[in-house]
Amino acid sequence: ARARLPESFADAGVAGLATAARRAAEELGGLESARRAELRLAELVRDRADLDREERADEAVLEDAEGWLAEWEQTRAGLQARIDSAQEAATRAEQLAVQREPAQQRLNAARQRDQFARDTDAAQAQALASRERALKAHERWLDLKEQRLRGIAAELAAGLVDGEPCAVCGATGHPAPARKVAGHVGREAEEQALAVYRRAEEERAEDERRLGVVREALAAATAEAGDAPTDELVGQTDELERLYGAARAGAAQLHAAQEELRRAEHERERRAAAQQEAALRGAARVSRRDILDRERDALEAELNRARGDAVSVSARAAQLERRAALLTEAADAARAAEDSAQRLKDADARLADAAFRAGFDTPQAAAAALLDDAAHRELQRRLDAWQQEEAAVRAVLAEADTTAAAQQPPADLHGAERAAEAAARRLQEAVSAQDAATGRCTALDRLSARVTASVRRLAPLRDEYDRVARLASLAAGTSADNERKMRLESYVLAARLEQVAAAATVRLQRMSSGRYTLVHSDDRSGRGRSGLGLHVVDAWTGRERDTATLSGGETFFASLALALGLADVVTDEAGGVRLDTLFIDEGFGSLDDQTLDEVLDVLDSLRERDRSVGIVSHVADLRRRIHAQLEVVKGRTGSAVRQRGAG
Repeated sequence: ARARLPESFADAGVAGLATAARRAAEELGGLESARRAELRLAELVRDRADLDREERADEAVLEDAEGWLAEWEQTRAGLQARIDSAQEAATRAEQLAVQREPAQQRLNAARQRDQFARDTDAAQAQALASRERALKAHERWLDLKEQRLRGIAAELAAGLVDGEPCAVCGATGHPAPARKVAGHVGREAEEQALAVYRRAEEERAEDERRLGVVREALAAATAEAGDAPTDELVGQTDELERLYGAARAGAAQLHAAQEELRRAEHERERRAAAQQEAALRGAARVSRRDILDRERDALEAELNRARGDAVSVSARAAQLERRAALLTEAADAARAAEDSAQRLKDADARLADAAFRAGFDTPQAAAAALLDDAAHRELQRRLDAWQQEEAAVRAVLAEADTTAAAQQPPADLHGAERAAEAAARRLQEAVSAQDAATGRCTALDRLSARVTASVRRLAPLRDEYDRVARLASLAAGTSADNERKMRLESYVLAARLEQVAAAATVRLQRMSSGRYTLVHSDDRSGRGRSGLGLHVVDAWTGRERDTATLSGGETFFASLALALGLADVVTDEAGGVRLDTLFIDEGFGSLDDQTLDEVLDVLDSLRERDRSVGIVSHVADLRRRIHAQLEVVKGRTGSAVRQRGAG
């Protein structure tokens, strides 16, 4: 037994071997926690491998997202260019759509112009022929009438009766009545020639009327189509249709381009979110990896101490089990050897004494008389086994640890195992909570940095926004600094309104016999705003009042004066472009005779400047005052326009 032990135990006694065996057993018992640590280390290695695998996956995600996002601006610019191009095409299509109908109308008018030109030539030729036929028929009728007049005496003589008075001279005697000569033209022939002439004249009038209608249609078509050839207009219309079709085709790509841009932006947001999540997971992994590495280092240090020179805890346990078994066996063998030596010594003494008392000179002589070897060995084996068991029990009971353990209450193994498991769960939960808290702290630090940067960027933007908002509210008339609540456009239009009021006053004073003058007012009106008000200054009272206080007739000629003033301002502002025609619809019935005369005088002054002034009215007095009229007459079959007087 000693030969199988290390040399350090070569001289150890029973107590030393027993103590070494007990220490090996205690160390073997302490390896249970090392086994759990070894299992936990294996879990940590797997977790660490999972983290490395997740890191490689996130690195791939980051690399893919960074590559895609690096090309985002170029992709977005391309899609935006497509959208802009499609929008421009849509704008062109709208513009071309507005031009299509006038172009088609002009082309149709050109075709009608050409057709009317051909119809005019034909109608003109037909009218000329009708005119010649009517002239010939007229000459024929005149010739026949002249011939009849020359032979009218014979025609009258045919009706003479003897004894009855002549219708011409009244004589009752008719000695030599005239006789019809050859080729005499009678009344019937004259009437037939007259009828032929009248039919020819009607045909001439109808052909000339038809010619006039065709000429009017030709003039209208020419006015609408212009002098451009029809082929040229056809080419222009076809080119316009081609451009319109191309613009429509380009505009049709707008929705697809916008949808593709929306999908690309969604993909960008998704990849940016994936990139951010991967970065967050990376930050969390760093903390998790540090925790795992620290725990792994602690476990490896513990396992290194527990393994000793063995390759693993299991190998170390096997070594300790073998060493404990060998030490126990050696201790038992040494104890048995000592007991055997003592018993041998006692046995030799008893044997000699027994042999002497039994009458033998020597023990050998007595042994010769004893049982045979087989029986003796069996008895000796049984005795030795009992003695060894007794010695082992006494040795264990003699140990101090065994005596102290015997005095302790029984151990609660199940409770200790449950407490150990609960402690392990709490440790795992605490580690998980610590990992989560570390991740949240990292995220909060990053968000705090982003918020700080955003606040720093927001400050100048907020200042600029406040300045623009103040300007916008001031221009919109909602600012407290804008005392009159006047909008910017109202302020700009007020300058024009002052010009219109000044130009209108020139005619209003004439219409009102110098009584009224229009002035611009900045007083507030509805909703507390101002800028576009008009007041009238009454020269009779010397007071300024609102235009709403004017009577119906006064309101009419004030409105007319404003319209004329606006025309003057527009003419001045448009570089001398004149408003040549003015139509006034109703309102004259509210004027008295004197005011009506003054209004008509103003309108006559407009006509002196080669302007056309049209009045639409039912006032009967105007029929006497205005000579050039277009009168609408109602009838059963509809209304008709009739011209009266001369302009």
